[in-house]
Amino acid sequence: MRSVLLAFAATLALSLPAAAENVTVAVTAIVEHPALDAARDGVRDALAAAGYKDGENLKFIYESAQGNPATAAQIARQFVGEGPNVIVPISTPSAQAVVSSTRDIPVVFTAVSDPLAAQLVKDMEKPGGNVTGLSDMSPVGEHLALIKEILPEVKTVGYLYNSGEANSVALLAVLKTEAEKAGLTVIESAATKSAEVQGAARALVGRADAIYVPTDNTIISALEGAVAVAEEGKLPLFTADTDSVSRGSLAALGFNYYDVGKQTGEVVVRILKGENPGDIAVKIAAGSDLVVNKAAAAKMGVTLPEGVLSRASRVIE
Repeated sequence: MRSVLLAFAATLALSLPAAAENVTVAVTAIVEHPALDAARDGVRDALAAAGYKDGENLKFIYESAQGNPATAAQIARQFVGEGPNVIVPISTPSAQAVVSSTRDIPVVFTAVSDPLAAQLVKDMEKPGGNVTGLSDMSPVGEHLALIKEILPEVKTVGYLYNSGEANSVALLAVLKTEAEKAGLTVIESAATKSAEVQGAARALVGRADAIYVPTDNTIISALEGAVAVAEEGKLPLFTADTDSVSRGSLAALGFNYYDVGKQTGEVVVRILKGENPGDIAVKIAAGSDLVVNKAAAAKMGVTLPEGVLSRASRVIE
């Protein structure tokens, strides 16, 4: 009987997953707002699901640059000096700061719209070196189609963005191309810091039929200021990220950033288990949710079509 029990115990031990080794994952974002925070949490939860648990066999470090590129560079240098197993920068400015600071430590970026334009990698399929990650390139054509469906008479779309953020500049080029196809005119209004967002939104009143906010961290961090202008001026405001809809945006068709974070965390796990980041293709994040805000629509003088409401993933009353 004893030999049978020993054999059973040995078989059970072989069937159990090996305990993950002690590792350090350092995460940084350019600013704190719901979408980027959700991405961070998704990374941590994906690590936990793979057996890397914060406070046990994982040291999970997080730092926000509070919207300051100089602070982002400082955090990047600090992380490199600490030598974690993987660094995960969230957003283009943080990713650029980290990638320029190390050629040795594996880097898995996320929430970056155009990794090529941001010069993070030279090839999406074979990034090479120590860098890979996930792109959240927005389906801009679908965004404009949604705006036209909700506002059939729309002719001009105001683009509220930070002209110093590479993501937003790349998206502007895509927006102009898609707008031309849709018969729309794009009117730009830039804010280079959060304190300028409300003024930049106000500059679009009387000039645009709607405001479109891309996945721009400067604008989203001060979104409430733009929303106040939109409500006062009865100027419908749309966002590219769904997390902003609960903060007053009328509607968004985009990624669930918690899921984006989980997809990013799965890449981190592959690297922790021995894969070379340069051999892992940069992927476009999967998933697209339609979220609408009926209360915001009413404040902006818009009645949401039943067709939009019926297919929405979530309706905020």
